[in-house]
Amino acid sequence: MNRIKVFIIDDSVVARRIVAAAIEASDDMEVVGTAANGRVGLAKLQRLSPDAVVLDVEMPEMDGLETLLELSSEHPHLPVIMFSSLTRQGAETTLEALSRGANDYVTKPVASGIDEAKAEITEQLLPKIRALCEGVHHTGNLPAVPLPPPPPPVASTSTQVRVVGLGSSTGGPNALAEVVPELSGLGLPILVVQHMPPIFTRLLAERLDSHSSLRVREAESGDPLEANTVYVAPGDHHMVVSEDGSRVVLHRSAPVNSCRPAVDVLFDSLASRFGSHCLAAVLTGMGKDGFEGCRAIRDAGGRVFAQDESTSVVWGMPGYVSRSGVAEATLPLDRIAPAIRKACGSEPGGVG
Repeated sequence: MNRIKVFIIDDSVVARRIVAAAIEASDDMEVVGTAANGRVGLAKLQRLSPDAVVLDVEMPEMDGLETLLELSSEHPHLPVIMFSSLTRQGAETTLEALSRGANDYVTKPVASGIDEAKAEITEQLLPKIRALCEGVHHTGNLPAVPLPPPPPPVASTSTQVRVVGLGSSTGGPNALAEVVPELSGLGLPILVVQHMPPIFTRLLAERLDSHSSLRVREAESGDPLEANTVYVAPGDHHMVVSEDGSRVVLHRSAPVNSCRPAVDVLFDSLASRFGSHCLAAVLTGMGKDGFEGCRAIRDAGGRVFAQDESTSVVWGMPGYVSRSGVAEATLPLDRIAPAIRKACGSEPGGVG
């Protein structure tokens, strides 16, 4: 079996050693080189020909963003995962890096011991490297459970949708940046789960708000559901809707699909509270979070769309929904917003 070749660029000797140890302990990866800053890293890159790069955000001489811009220009198809500190500055730079071509990110371990830090890296970083290196797109295994037949199609001119849910993970910030502004004037509340830690979700909401005429905010428990407002689930909190369907409720129960916030938790809530009056779209992301929630929405008579493989950074989450038959339509990213608008009776176009 060919092992995935990983190149690490980080100014911290300790960080390089821990990341390298986690990678070398795996059966399918190896470290082909390390560098202490971007300038040295770029000089080594051509000779090493890695399959993926782990790139520190904050470095002296040539930081992660500068390195990424040059790296992406010279090696546009090389997967890059940003290695970020859990700070506002680190989050801001990471989101900017994602908008400029980085494929994904992980946050630096908060554990104090080396063994605990290595375990965090193994859990968070290695699956992302695998997903990004499996032929660029990663579908994962489809569930082996039988699915009920799809419900009769809903008329595309239906105006009964009362709420929209969006779920995403790897590649999600860029996908949301394309979809959310195009939902302006929809006249509905829009609830978003993007797999991200605290600080990152707040900054994501701020970035989306600055590029959209919709009001985008990181959700707070008790927020009333209002039209033309986008609620982004905060990191480390699940987001649901109150029993009467009038407000946002946050809680910190156990992670679902190893995620908190989880798309399944939100979508299950929407199915329970709104039934056939809800619509969900699953965008690019690793894993299968959102699949069970989409099935609940479909079984309740709601509508489900999924992003297609060709436009997804990782076709895990939308792939499960699409290939299992739960989605009524699988669409390229630029057709997701038009499909939502048409389904909500806002304007023609999208699905056909």
